[in-house]
Amino acid sequence: MKHNLGKLLFHCLILFSLSVGIKAEDFSYAIKASKHEVYLHEPLQLTVDLKQTNPDVVLLFHFTVNESPDYAVKPLLSKYADTLHHVDQHMVYKIYPLKTGDINITFSLIKRETTDDKVRYFASGDRDDFKKLETIDSAVALPSVTLYVKPVPEGTQLVGDFKLSYHVSTHHTSAFSPINMDITLQGKGYPPKLPTLIPKDPHYTLFSEKPSIQTTSQDEHTVVHYLFALSAKSAFTLAPIHIQAFNPYTQTPYTLSIPEQKFTIDKVQSSALLDQMDTPAPLKVDWGWMQTLLRYLLVFFAGYLSATVLKWTKKKTQFTQNPLREKIAHAQTDKALLQLLISQENKDFTEAIERLESSIYGERKVNLATLKKELLEKRL
Repeated sequence: MKHNLGKLLFHCLILFSLSVGIKAEDFSYAIKASKHEVYLHEPLQLTVDLKQTNPDVVLLFHFTVNESPDYAVKPLLSKYADTLHHVDQHMVYKIYPLKTGDINITFSLIKRETTDDKVRYFASGDRDDFKKLETIDSAVALPSVTLYVKPVPEGTQLVGDFKLSYHVSTHHTSAFSPINMDITLQGKGYPPKLPTLIPKDPHYTLFSEKPSIQTTSQDEHTVVHYLFALSAKSAFTLAPIHIQAFNPYTQTPYTLSIPEQKFTIDKVQSSALLDQMDTPAPLKVDWGWMQTLLRYLLVFFAGYLSATVLKWTKKKTQFTQNPLREKIAHAQTDKALLQLLISQENKDFTEAIERLESSIYGERKVNLATLKKELLEKRL
């Protein structure tokens, strides 16, 4: 009897292993790093491909690169296939290592399996009768990617291949008039996060804005603008600025510098403020200097307002570059757009999903361009 029981358990294990094998054949994946040995803050590219291999089911994937204090992650690209039964997902990330030594990049993947009938049922709901898409979710264990991160020279403030430029509005002005200074760092590498470039000093008053950072995904080119305004009542000298940098591509250190800046300030003469006549006539004050000061302050605040508008425009641009908006804009077919909207599980897309469902499975055709335009006009 023990022998028969053992054979029964053996057959059960065989059936279980076959079942796991079938599930594993639903899709394939590939995770590749552009390099496995880098310097601290040196960027590397990570590509992830998920491809459905079993066309008999409807699959959805939820993939993420896990957060960690050991590295920073920046999504660069995400592409999807056109049909529900042949998911082909391609993703590209930029990874910045934040500590030296061995680090592991880990991932999370949820495979969501459903059927065409459940997709139709989900699409039949509306805003008042929202129907959740029924799926069988299972976590898939993925191997981590190991990196070895080398240290950079001590005192390094910037990692990458950068250039430094600057512009000073004037070196000769009146007392308390604003002096605008624009410093620009641009190049390829880890986005600069310098705490300060111009130190505070009792000889002048310093105004500064939060730096504006713009990075293009295509060539990893970063441009950082630092805006400053200084004012003083007398002449002063701005000490030279030195930034210690390291180029991981050539493995060489270098220094970016701004030379010493000397400013001549014309003092306001006290004789210009009061009437010098020693008579009982009413005391007269010359307000010309105040008008000049107000004009300079107006110019200064106009520059400040322009910087604020630029910052707001940048935020608006970032808003328009929402990854979901880009995916909607690049959807080429009704089925591709339907799959994308279903994967979001957002009831705001119910109406659009229903229209797409009617177009794909019925005779009520929709204009894909018009529907995409309506979706992009929403605040996603």
